[in-house]
Amino acid sequence: MMKAIAKPFGVLLMWLYQVLGNYGLALLAFALIVRLIMLPFQMKSKKGMLRMSRLNPVLNDIQKRYAGNQQKINEETQKLYQEEHVNPMSGCLWSLLPFPILIALYQAIRYPITIMMGVAESQLQEGGALLNKLTELGFSLDGVRNAAAYGQIFQTQFIHQNWSSFASLGVEKLRNIDFGFLGIDLGQVPNFSFITSGDMSWNNVGLFLIPVLAAFLTWASSKVSTATNGGGAQNQEQQASMASMNLMMPLMTLVFAFMMPASMGLYWAAGSLFGGIQEFVMNKYYNKILDKEDAVNIQRRRAREAELEAKRQETERLRAEGNTSVNPNTSKRKQQLKEQQERDARSQEYERKKAADRGETLAEDIGRVGDRRYARGRAYDPDRYNKPAEETDGATESTEED
Repeated sequence: MMKAIAKPFGVLLMWLYQVLGNYGLALLAFALIVRLIMLPFQMKSKKGMLRMSRLNPVLNDIQKRYAGNQQKINEETQKLYQEEHVNPMSGCLWSLLPFPILIALYQAIRYPITIMMGVAESQLQEGGALLNKLTELGFSLDGVRNAAAYGQIFQTQFIHQNWSSFASLGVEKLRNIDFGFLGIDLGQVPNFSFITSGDMSWNNVGLFLIPVLAAFLTWASSKVSTATNGGGAQNQEQQASMASMNLMMPLMTLVFAFMMPASMGLYWAAGSLFGGIQEFVMNKYYNKILDKEDAVNIQRRRAREAELEAKRQETERLRAEGNTSVNPNTSKRKQQLKEQQERDARSQEYERKKAADRGETLAEDIGRVGDRRYARGRAYDPDRYNKPAEETDGATESTEED
């Protein structure tokens, strides 16, 4: 399936090579076009991530305010997302969509014969004319590092070096592709052998520099992305996670670029370069938009808070004047509960007056919490665990005897 998706990209890469006449330039143009193709997905992802970044201070405040009450934290967080029209998964979902495209792109670069040129796969299988000719001329992938993954790149390089023998073969769509770029053979795998052998030719040095350049540009791209993330505050855990990612990605790029032909490393470097520029531009663009949206949201929140405060003050004034009325939107259950609480309060006040007339004092209702008369239960005893063991045992025994 991936090869079918990769086919259009292979055709594009072949067309760029024919137009530009240089495989390195074709790879650079290919990386740029790919970035433009994936730009709509990246824009959706970036906007969602910047929105979430700006909410971090509010989310941190919710965590501190309701520490220990995870249910309340979840409720307030969900409420915040609804008010701000934010989907916390939107940035992740849009960022995952380009992955099938990226895999297809690597297929187009890894298989220059069957995908980029469009040669039938049967030509490289047992009995195929192209494979027979490669074997006849002594080409073999035995002992070649990463031959299974990048074998076609090595085959294409050998075909170029012996083109006169393959030109007359009559294999349909077979093309002579030169991997040379600025004096560097992009079909070779970078290594450190030139340091020990003393062969300091530009080809060997250039091959070595490509993975280093790819790693550096990956690091620079990630720094640009995190440095212009909209100024949203991050907690220590998020900062540590971002710091480790900014370190691990360049190291992984460096390792993998030394394991694959230089053409893959050059494409990786170009993708990181264009990606860094894209991140910088998108951050500037969306931060301006979000600044305007934040200003509108702040005004809306302040107006709402002022309205609520005015209503609260009016309710307090009416309550002081005794002119309060039942809110028609209040549920019947809440009205009944309030009426019951008022009856309980009047009953308790009446009992206190009667006891005072008799010169008695009513025992404190230790089970009361605010207006809730028996919130802790009728038999609540705050000193239960502070009483001597004998008292407790005696009470237990008397209960059992009863």
